[in-house]
Amino acid sequence: MRVISFQTLSEFWSRYSDAKNALLAWYDDVKIADWKGPADIKKVYGNASFVTNNRVIFNIKGNHYRLVVEVQYQLKIVRIRFIGTHADYNRIDTTTI
Repeated sequence: MRVISFQTLSEFWSRYSDAKNALLAWYDDVKIADWKGPADIKKVYGNASFVTNNRVIFNIKGNHYRLVVEVQYQLKIVRIRFIGTHADYNRIDTTTI
């Protein structure tokens, strides 16, 4: 899968350095993944949540942070829509972000 944009992840861990290793591990996993649908994600990330508009929510670093992505399965693209703390996450609408 192609992840758009790595820079978003690196900017986040520049503020929250404890998230760096977990985000790099997630990124490395996704780069080599070949997700054809939500079931493929669920096989690897059992605690991932799925919402409308092809949004997937990942818990990062033992659920300290939340990552929301939009997956375009046919195009093999994972677009980062949001990364933040739980407090930040509680203020967004995951279906439209």
